[in-house]
Amino acid sequence: MPKMKTHKGLRKRVRVTASGKIRYRSSFTGHLMSGKSGNRRRRLRKPNILNSILQKRIREAIGKA
Repeated sequence: MPKMKTHKGLRKRVRVTASGKIRYRSSFTGHLMSGKSGNRRRRLRKPNILNSILQKRIREAIGKA
């Protein structure tokens, strides 16, 4: 059976932390920030941790299973 290929688009957008969690950036941060509140913009700046249900599937897709 051939090797699994890494999903290159996903690999560029997520990162696996040392403890194995998946870290990613929030959406809606590119532009049009004037309509968003300061609290919301501050929250969007921080990277997020993916919930545990999806972590296994994402790790398999990027080849870090």
